[in-house]
Amino acid sequence: MNKVKVGVVGYGTIGQRLADGVVRMGDMELVGVANRTPNLGVRALKEKGMPYDLYMSDPKYADAYAEAGIPVCGTMEDLAEKCDILLDATPAGVGAENKKLFERMGKPCIFQGGEKNDVADVFFHGYANYEKGLDKQFLKLTSCNTTGLIRAVDCLDRNCGGIERVAITIIRRVADPGDYHRGLTNALKIDKAPSHQAVDLMTIMPHVEATGILVHTPVTHGHIITITAQGKQKITKEQALEAFKTHDRIRVVRIADGFLGNASMFKYARDLGNPRGDMYEIGLWEESIVEYGDQIMFAIYIPQEAVTIPETLDGVRAALHMQDTMEEATAKTNEYLGMAKWK
Repeated sequence: MNKVKVGVVGYGTIGQRLADGVVRMGDMELVGVANRTPNLGVRALKEKGMPYDLYMSDPKYADAYAEAGIPVCGTMEDLAEKCDILLDATPAGVGAENKKLFERMGKPCIFQGGEKNDVADVFFHGYANYEKGLDKQFLKLTSCNTTGLIRAVDCLDRNCGGIERVAITIIRRVADPGDYHRGLTNALKIDKAPSHQAVDLMTIMPHVEATGILVHTPVTHGHIITITAQGKQKITKEQALEAFKTHDRIRVVRIADGFLGNASMFKYARDLGNPRGDMYEIGLWEESIVEYGDQIMFAIYIPQEAVTIPETLDGVRAALHMQDTMEEATAKTNEYLGMAKWK
């Protein structure tokens, strides 16, 4: 079987995880990764024996790479030339600049949630609108919060008779572990409503009316989202729970078993031996599911560093038309990533 050749541009929090995810795909081959500077991720790559070929995004940092003793295989253009598709995980705004090169070379690319929507042909989610991404040159992923939110809402929409509207509250971690750019803080900060995640959900699922509030919190391990959903017909707790349990990217957990919050989730992922303590699935607390009149309410956990990886790999399958349908594509991604192994 000829494997799809994939390159990752940007070797930071998401890029490192994308590279590892591509390696796990039995029908894909990681050609290499590109990065602008010899950051800590690149330095760790060297210390691990350079398991991935490394390319420079910006040749002006060649001296910095040489000084650090880190071998490179060429430029980002050299990497793109060898690939069937690129996954751009650079900081917001950089991807739009990189797109100019990919357009000139005729290479498809998938951008992460930090880029503006107009960078791509389709604003993409692996479950909610996979077929819209088929054969498109440029796709853009939803953010980590929106990715997990849509997983849960789409699950109910497909399995419980349809969703008409949702209201969400996002309790948002302020920065990733290891980041300092948000400073040291002892405060909560609220954003103007509606949050972009609610707007993004309506862009992907235009038949659902959504609104939401977002609160920044001084923690680093994950977000929690509360969701109140109005179905086209009443959704019972039993129906919702059954639907969530069938979804391979939703892990239903119980407070009674010790899953008290975000720290419990992160610790459990580490106890499982997951690299970096990552979780690809979102967590959903069984005890949080409640009926409120004709609405259903529940809470989910978003592991922000890894949650978008499966949907990005779905994007590769759509852009290169590796599978025709969402069901086929997500099943293949889930199989290679070992999703739902806890069931």
